[in-house]
This record gives sequence, structure tokens and C-alpha cells, in this order.
Amino acid sequence: MSSELAGVLQLVALIAALALVYRPLGDYMAAVYNSDKHLRVEKWIYRSIGANPGTEMRWPAYLRGVLAFSAVSVLFLYLLQRLQGQLPLSLGFTPISPHQAFNTAASFVSNTNWQSYAGEQSMGHVVQTAGLAVQNFLSAAVGIAVAIALVRGLARSRTGELGNFWADLVRGTVRILIPLSVVAAVVLVACGAIQNFAGIHEVGQLTGGSQQMNGGAVASTEAIKEIGTNGGGIFNANSAHPFENPNAFTNLFEIFLILAIPFSLTRTFGKLVGNVRQGYAILAAMGLIWLGFTALMMWTEFHHSGPALQAAGGAMEGKEQRFGVGASAIFATSTTLTSTGAVDSVHSSFTGLGGGIALLGMMLGEIAPGGVGSGLYGMLIMAVIAVFIAGLMVGRTPEYLGKKIGTREIKLAACYILITPTLALGFTAVSMALSTPPDSILNTASDSAHHSGAHGFSEVLYAFTSGANNNGSAFAGLNANTQWYNTTIGLAMLLGRFLPMVFVLALAGSLAEQKPIPETAGTLRTEKPLFTGVLVGAIVIITGLTYFPALALGPMAEGLS
Repeated sequence: MSSELAGVLQLVALIAALALVYRPLGDYMAAVYNSDKHLRVEKWIYRSIGANPGTEMRWPAYLRGVLAFSAVSVLFLYLLQRLQGQLPLSLGFTPISPHQAFNTAASFVSNTNWQSYAGEQSMGHVVQTAGLAVQNFLSAAVGIAVAIALVRGLARSRTGELGNFWADLVRGTVRILIPLSVVAAVVLVACGAIQNFAGIHEVGQLTGGSQQMNGGAVASTEAIKEIGTNGGGIFNANSAHPFENPNAFTNLFEIFLILAIPFSLTRTFGKLVGNVRQGYAILAAMGLIWLGFTALMMWTEFHHSGPALQAAGGAMEGKEQRFGVGASAIFATSTTLTSTGAVDSVHSSFTGLGGGIALLGMMLGEIAPGGVGSGLYGMLIMAVIAVFIAGLMVGRTPEYLGKKIGTREIKLAACYILITPTLALGFTAVSMALSTPPDSILNTASDSAHHSGAHGFSEVLYAFTSGANNNGSAFAGLNANTQWYNTTIGLAMLLGRFLPMVFVLALAGSLAEQKPIPETAGTLRTEKPLFTGVLVGAIVIITGLTYFPALALGPMAEGLS
């Protein structure tokens, strides 16, 4: 069997598995957030934090809950890293430096999981489990909670109440993320992933030397890392490491875990607004973009010109040999179109155009299907933009799900889509203009004393795009463990995560206060294929107009050279 055919068959199997869980998982999540009952463990959590889950919140109160909880999480994770030397099971590792501790705390709390360190050489078991792994659950639950709040804003009328943040946070963690992670971790252990608290020991190599290796709660961390679209791995090689990703089956299984909740949340959306066809329309838009990007990535990596690549059957540089080009292309597309950032290959070693596709996937806003929660609310924001554009074309007041899209709503949506480009392009421009940051570009073939041509520019652009969009993957040729990059990428991650949530929740509150508008013959049918096409077109055009100059300077210039 050719590697190209193997890649296509894996893609077909993945789609079938996602289709199989779409309805039951989506319906279950809808039932979780519609339930009035509280489990015993949930009641204990509410009492311990002093929260009343029955209190409805307007959007400012809901936002204060999100920001306060996240701020405390950043502080806790920062202190945990700074005190690592005094913690048990630290494996002898010293405390993390202040700027790197800030970067890592911002990264995991913002669901980015950008790592400027090698986990097996820096973090002990307590920091990995009580710090980083816990934030994998909580940051994902925050994302889902904000998405559910926006859906409630669309579903409710004549009220500004969006539910209770603490109840949504706890339910998402206890009823969705933990059970799924337990099942996934058992599967990964059964397939060869490790799960222990072993210390550092010497491992012999085939060349006659030795290497220091340590264990860890790898399977459980890997499970929530993928399910929660987090991406941070215990080992520096991430999902290319055999302890995290033992074989071809686990590789496909991990891609499935990344995509399962984001795609299924469209079903949850349809159930909560009382029209599952609305969910299918959003699903179709997500699916078209994901499938198109995956096919384009596979074609680029299999059929790039050059005798060496053609003789090898594809662009093998940077690919994990156990998985091949096809599986690596599917993994890369799925992680950059979600906010996962996990990798089973080196994105910097992809072909110029292949790296550009991964970069463009993040620039779309990671909405196809996007991160857990963030993908759904990002796509719904784009749906608001799409109905506004459609309304302008026909001279009719735009409306979505019976809600008028007026001046306030479109301003909030516009602010949302401007945040991440401003952060990514602004920090990239400053980094390339200053004298010191470009020195972190490690590639050779430089065209000046401080720059490495188109690929070097792509590395810096990729880093800030990844941070601002809360992805976390990287072009490995950039040394980001400097005070400049740790600080600026940390700021990009925090601002890129929480500023958009301000506008999402404000929009949800505005929509919830409206009276429903009766449907008429002139109402745009947003559950039809026509609207799906308008939505996809709006996403591509807005992204293209925003990022095309930067893409032309980086991956396009490299790919066409």
C-alpha cells in the first residue's frame, strides 16, 4: 500500500469515527448544560468555593468570574513553578526562571500550552500534574462555558441572564472532560503510553551511549491534552515521542480526541437553540474548511517538486517515520485548525507552502472546528459577520436566529475579529524591527546579519500567531526561551484569550436582552447551504485581506522560490 493511499484511508476512518460520536456526544453536552440537578461532588465543590450555582449572571458578572478565576490560576501556576525546588517529586529540577514561569503560566491558563522549555528536563511530577495537567482541564472548561453563554444569549429573549459561570465550569470539568479523559487514558495505556511517577534513569542507546529519561503521568496528561485542545506535552518531542504516542493507532486516536468535542459542540448548539439544522450549518462550514485544508496539506507534502522529495514519496524531512507523510499532514492540519498545538512532526520542516497552510489555519481564528468552546464561539461570531454582509447585499436589516444584528452587535463582533491580527502582526513587526529578537532565529542561509530570509520571518510570525490565537505549536527553528519572547508571547496569549471573551460575553448579553423577531419570507435561512457558503466565503476573505501581505513575505515567498 502506498503512503498516499494509507493517508487517505486514515482520513476516511477518522471522519467515520467523528460521525459516530457526533450525535451522542453533542446531545450529552446539551443535557449537561441544560440540567438543573447537581451531583454530590459538584455540591461539595460549590460549598468549598462559596458559589451558589442557582444564581443567574448577567454578562458583566459572568465575565468577572472568568477573569477572576483565570487570574488566580495564573498566580497559582506561576508560584508552583517558582517553588519547584521545595516540592516533592521535583526530580532535582531547579525553580523555573521568572520570565519563563510567567510565560508557562499564561500559556496553560489561556489554553495555549506554548512551551519554551523541554518538559522532561525542566518540570517535576508535581508541577506537571498538580499544575499543568489541572490547567488543561480548567482552561478547556472555561472555553466551553463562554461558548455556552453565547449560545444562551442566542436562545434566550428579554433577559440579560446567561447562566452561572461557576456551575458551567464545574459541570464541564466533572461531567465531560474528566470522564472522557479517563476512558482515553485507559486506551492510551493499553496501547503502550506510560503512566507512572518514575525518577530519572539512564537508558542505553543503539550507538553505545546513554540517555537520561524520566517517567510521568503521561497517558492521563496526553488524554486531556488532546480532548481539551491544549497541546502541551510532558516531553519536548510532544506527540512524536513514543511514550506519548506509541504507534499509528494512537496517532489517529489522538487526532480523533482533538476533534471530537469541537465538532460535536455544533450539535450541542443546535439542541440548545431548538433547531439542530442550525448546528448542521455551522458543522458544514467547519467541516468544509477542515477537509479542504487537510487535502491541500496532504497534496503539498506528497507532491512538492524536487527529485529528492519525489524519490522519497513525499516531503519526509521532519516527519515521524512511524506515521508517514499522510498521518503527519492530518495531525498538523487538525492541531492548527484547533487551538491544540500538539505536534507529531516538525512544522518548521514542512515544505514552504505546507508550513503556510498550518500558519493560515491558525490565522482563520482556529474555528474549523477550533478549540474546545473557543471554536464554536469564534464561528458564531463569524456567522454574525456573515449575516451582516448578507443583509447589506440585499438591503435588509440582518438578523440571526431571530435576533437583530444592529450597530452594537456588529461593533462587538468587529472588535473580536480585530484582536488577534493586531497582536500577531504587531508583535511580529516589533520583533523584526528591533536589533536583538531576530538573533533568536536559528536557521542559517541568512540574507543579513540578523535575519534568515523568508523562513526566518515565518518562524517569528508563526510564534506570535500561535500565541495570539492560543494554539501553542511552533516552528522549532526559533529560540523563544529569551526574556523578550517569553514576555511578549505571554502577553499575546493572555490578551488573545481573554480580550475576545469580553466581546463574546458582551454580545451574548446584548442578544439575550432582545425581543425575538418573527421569521418572514425575507428572512435569511441560516440553516441552508447558501448561508454555509456565505459563511465560509466571509471567513476566507476576511482572513486573506488581513494576513496576505505577511503570508507573501514568509511562506509564499519561500514556497515559490
